[in-house]
Amino acid sequence: MEQERVAQYINQKRLFMPTDKVIIALSGGADSVALLCLLQTLGYNCEAAHCNFHLRGKESDRDEAFVCQLCAKRQVPLHIVHFNTVRTAEERHISIEMAARELRYEWFEEIRRKSGANVIAVAHHRDDSVETLLLNLIRGTGINGLRGIRPKNGHIVRPLLCLDRKEIINYLNRTGQDYVTDSTNLQDEYTRNKIRLNLLPMMQEINPSVKESIFNTAEHLSEVSIIYKKSIEEATKRVQTTEGICIDALMQETAPETLLFEILYPLGFNAAQIRDIYRALEGQPGKTFSSEHWRVVKDRKYLLIEAYQQVEQPLLAMEKYSLTPDFIIPRQRVFIKYSTLLRIFSSLSIKSLTTLIACMTVPWSLPPKRLPISCRECVVSLREMYIAICRAMAMLAGRLLPTISAGSILKHSAVFFWIFSMSTWLSSSSQNASASRSRAFSSVTAFSEFTSEA
Repeated sequence: MEQERVAQYINQKRLFMPTDKVIIALSGGADSVALLCLLQTLGYNCEAAHCNFHLRGKESDRDEAFVCQLCAKRQVPLHIVHFNTVRTAEERHISIEMAARELRYEWFEEIRRKSGANVIAVAHHRDDSVETLLLNLIRGTGINGLRGIRPKNGHIVRPLLCLDRKEIINYLNRTGQDYVTDSTNLQDEYTRNKIRLNLLPMMQEINPSVKESIFNTAEHLSEVSIIYKKSIEEATKRVQTTEGICIDALMQETAPETLLFEILYPLGFNAAQIRDIYRALEGQPGKTFSSEHWRVVKDRKYLLIEAYQQVEQPLLAMEKYSLTPDFIIPRQRVFIKYSTLLRIFSSLSIKSLTTLIACMTVPWSLPPKRLPISCRECVVSLREMYIAICRAMAMLAGRLLPTISAGSILKHSAVFFWIFSMSTWLSSSSQNASASRSRAFSSVTAFSEFTSEA
């Protein structure tokens, strides 16, 4: 009975052809053992792949030994790999469970290519799909997360989604095929196990056929998601232009926030960020939101979406020269792009910005005769660099004005006063240079102390 249902499900979902080679992910548990037995009985060309993650001590070695024995008995080619899963999780800064998943599927794909197989069959069943839907619902998800587990995803196929856990166990008992049990599946340490061992039994008290109801709902939502996806694609074309997302066009859509979510979520923006972006649509321009690889800037009429640029070379570089009697100190002029300075300054805190400029201005507070020869020779280029910085800071101040809140007006007023002092200092005539620089440097020092206390 189970054999016929699996064969019918494979044909219905077009998972693979009778002549295809299939790699079976074989852990030694009931589900994967049933999958191997069913597909081999149906006449498919099968090979097995087993991962030893070394997470359960002797149990992991026991599973590997069982798999070797089973494949030798059924004359199935077997591939085995060992992983240091804990170390991988630390290196990738992810959970052990996620590290095991990534390692598993990366290796399966490698084996598939080397062996010339067409698909990789994994043993997820109907109960797994129900648990996945509930897990996504608890964590928060869109319509795609409510579809449960898909029968096919690239080269990954799941022929047992037509059976539940109870039917799989009955099949193994009836055929006399043994299997191993993962002790962690009997504990509620992981969230999925809590759903399996605690939540679902409580739901079955309310509705004994709740698993079937949820699975059927997931199948229905899977069809709905196709229509939903098509509608999102059409709406995206209506609001996106070469300049970005047109805000007016977006707000005319039936569900603008949902459309914005579907556009930005694949770019790495989470639900909270997207809500903030949506609320900012009616606010002042200039707000910036960033994900790991993308940036969204709220302009007057558009949401500008841009990828992070590659890190530019440092503005200042150190070069070493050999000191000889005829050595001449280089007098190259320093040219700095305003856009580059603005981007750097906008990423700095006020305290950091103040400290940086104050440190750069220390030589100016000394009488020219007391400056080292190298400083006196480089005064022209340094002066031009300082003027460029001050001008860029003035531009930055102009951009900050529309976004200043009442609570930060004092701090920003101090910043503008400080910028004015710096500009006055650097643009002063040679006759009053000493007095102007002295007053300006005092302002810098006082402001540094003010921001340190603030």
